[in-house]
Amino acid sequence: MARYDRAITVFSPDGHLFQVEYALEAVRKGNAAVGVRGTDNIVLAVERKSTAKLEDSRTVRKIVNLDNHIALACAGLKADARVLINKARIECQSHRLTVEDPVTVEYITRYIAGLQQKYTQSGGVRPFGLSTLIVGFDPYTGAPSLYQTDPSGTFSAWKANATGRNSNSIRDFLEKNYKETAGHETIKLAARALLEVVESKGNNIEIAVMTRDKGLRQLEESEVEAIVAEVEAEKAAAEAAKKAPAPRD
Repeated sequence: MARYDRAITVFSPDGHLFQVEYALEAVRKGNAAVGVRGTDNIVLAVERKSTAKLEDSRTVRKIVNLDNHIALACAGLKADARVLINKARIECQSHRLTVEDPVTVEYITRYIAGLQQKYTQSGGVRPFGLSTLIVGFDPYTGAPSLYQTDPSGTFSAWKANATGRNSNSIRDFLEKNYKETAGHETIKLAARALLEVVESKGNNIEIAVMTRDKGLRQLEESEVEAIVAEVEAEKAAAEAAKKAPAPRD
């Protein structure tokens, strides 16, 4: 195997590109990220490692704007994410300047996925070690969208999805509990999904909500703590109801 994992452009005999698989492993070790599409909003929630006491927490963001109507969350290498985000932002502005219209969510997703794929078949480079969740509202129809890309350059549309550490557990939870929601219920569903694998503290979670009229809004830590407390209270009430003895006839 050692001969085939040194060059990104060389397939192994069984059809693997090991550098791409190593990049996927970097994603699996990254902080968890969740995206949930509601009827009138889209919610991104990410796991946040505790910052040092003297560090400005505002400089450590895993959810960013690409344009007024599009946002991105990622799992994997933060330095790689910064490069990809800057390229995507330039493409958004270039498109707006050239055709005088904002990009669609699918367009910028295709662009990001194309960049990631390009770095899997060129000599002298390595794949981006990150997976992205891209959300936004279509500037023409107003429909909410959620897409995921991975280091291989593939992308797909979702109603709800997760990437990063323990993403399979979060995805299983979403498959069992997802339903069309709106407003605060969408935020709670994203928080519940992330709390399946993250310690129940507001400072461990970053949540952002995108609406068509107001764009992306990062929730304050106090707001996140209130949502976490509400979710935990509902979970405790549900468990208590299960343990309660059944009423006799």
